[in-house]
Amino acid sequence: MRIGELAERTGTPRRLLRYYEEQGLLLPERCANGYRAYDERLVDRVMQIRGLLDAGLPTRIIKQILPCLDRPRIIHFSDATPEMIATLEHERDRMTERIQSLTRNRDAIADYLDTVRLTQDDPGVATRS
Repeated sequence: MRIGELAERTGTPRRLLRYYEEQGLLLPERCANGYRAYDERLVDRVMQIRGLLDAGLPTRIIKQILPCLDRPRIIHFSDATPEMIATLEHERDRMTERIQSLTRNRDAIADYLDTVRLTQDDPGVATRS
């Protein structure tokens, strides 16, 4: 598929797809005319990259771990330096904190909505407290 179709299917601007290629995160084929040709599997790859970026991982770390995410039990981790492991542990802990914060916020919004719906169904509820 061409870059426009990949952009549309993943909701990712073309310029970001080019950036991912520049960073070595995507490796499209090149046609004889020089156009990029993206394999179907790259749709999932782009979504995975976006998820990792949204989680706060920098592209340099994503580039290192992407092969491991495809086939974690096949890859040998000989290039996993102590610094990389420490960075990944830090990023994992940051994600955990974000998840906990998002969960608290989601629960607070759900409680608020429940209260609003209850008072809309029975306006006297708010004055009885």
